[in-house]
Amino acid sequence: MGKLAAYGWAKVRHKKLHPLTHTKTKRGEPIVNQLPTPSSQHWLNKVPEITISFWIIKIMSTTVGETGADFLAVNAGFGQGITRTVMAALLAAALFIQLRTRRYTPWIYWLTVVLVSVVGTQITDLLTDKLGVSLYVSTAIFATVLAIIFAVWYAVERSLSIHQIVTRRRELFYWSAILCTFALGTAAGDLATEALALGFTWGALAFGALIAATYAAWRLGGNAVLTFWIGYILTRPFGAALGDLLTQAKTYGGLGMGAMWTSALFLTVIVLLVAVAQFGMNSSAKSSAIQ
Repeated sequence: MGKLAAYGWAKVRHKKLHPLTHTKTKRGEPIVNQLPTPSSQHWLNKVPEITISFWIIKIMSTTVGETGADFLAVNAGFGQGITRTVMAALLAAALFIQLRTRRYTPWIYWLTVVLVSVVGTQITDLLTDKLGVSLYVSTAIFATVLAIIFAVWYAVERSLSIHQIVTRRRELFYWSAILCTFALGTAAGDLATEALALGFTWGALAFGALIAATYAAWRLGGNAVLTFWIGYILTRPFGAALGDLLTQAKTYGGLGMGAMWTSALFLTVIVLLVAVAQFGMNSSAKSSAIQ
């Protein structure tokens, strides 16, 4: 609760004032403007702060999306059809819970991200393996759909910033974009490592270099919203290439760890980091309540 201002809310003594709807006179008295507030429900931002922990969990969740889908469909013997149905149902349930919350809740948010990662991977695999759609075509399709989502989102909300996800409409735009980034990242990653024959190692290095270049552009003054979304998209093929590198047999250019062990390892790290975030948020809420 101590970081409300970072999410776009300011607390002035006993009154909560939104920076877009209030200014002050020279005497410090608030003047209410006629601009509408983002939400009459007074939601807090539904997205976590962008920290190193955020990016670690994001990359690992993308890897789990790649390895988890393969493990359930192949190693566990469920098959693609059952796996797609079960994962889609779990995603719908998690997204329903996420949309009903009024603030960022770490365990709900990251559970939804992991499930989006799995479903996004399965959407691309369905087009490629089941329907025979070329990776060139699927990559272009997902890139176009994502551009349309961003265009409509910006036209309606006049911002693509994730620091103001404070209404249900903005959150629906956000999760639509997230799902599309995972599907696009999967297609682009497979296109680079398979169709373009970069292989898992060079694929991971190539996408890692692009992420580093995006970070450098941001540090040098690049647009924060643009560089964030570019980085977010690139972490998906990076995580996919990393997952393939770890799981695939050595004869195919991988390290031979297997999908089960890789998924279990990365899920353990994700759970630990999310638990730390959840505990920290609960502690902050209790401290604020006492004060």
